[in-house]
Amino acid sequence: MTALTLAKPDDIDRITRLVADFHSETGVTQDHVTRTNALMPLLEGSPHGAVYLIGPARAPIGYASVSFGWSVQAGGLEGLLDEFYIRPAVRGRGIGTEVLLSLPKALAAAGLRSLHLEVDRGNAKLRKLYEKLHFKPNDDYILMSREL
Repeated sequence: MTALTLAKPDDIDRITRLVADFHSETGVTQDHVTRTNALMPLLEGSPHGAVYLIGPARAPIGYASVSFGWSVQAGGLEGLLDEFYIRPAVRGRGIGTEVLLSLPKALAAAGLRSLHLEVDRGNAKLRKLYEKLHFKPNDDYILMSREL
């Protein structure tokens, strides 16, 4: 089974490299200072989220970032799988599936009531994987965002 380790402040260099790779691959523009400032509170134990290293802690092959919120509708604590990244060289080996099976179980044991994620509507392969792992599209609602 692929290891999931809660990232700590000492992991900042490993995490920022992985996040930079993910952002580069997905077209997200963010400078190093902003990236570090966004990650450090999570690594220091902020109640707003957590970052998990995937694979060996000293040489991770990916990461998962989860943000927490409260939902009356969900009946309590919910999470958003904000970022999920596996290095391209090790994709297709079932690592992502393992993570998406084990992470929700661990979060549920900690009191999470629901876990959400976003996926590009046009990415049929990824949507199929997420649906296989019991994530359901919500056709009744559209996520709308406003940057502040």
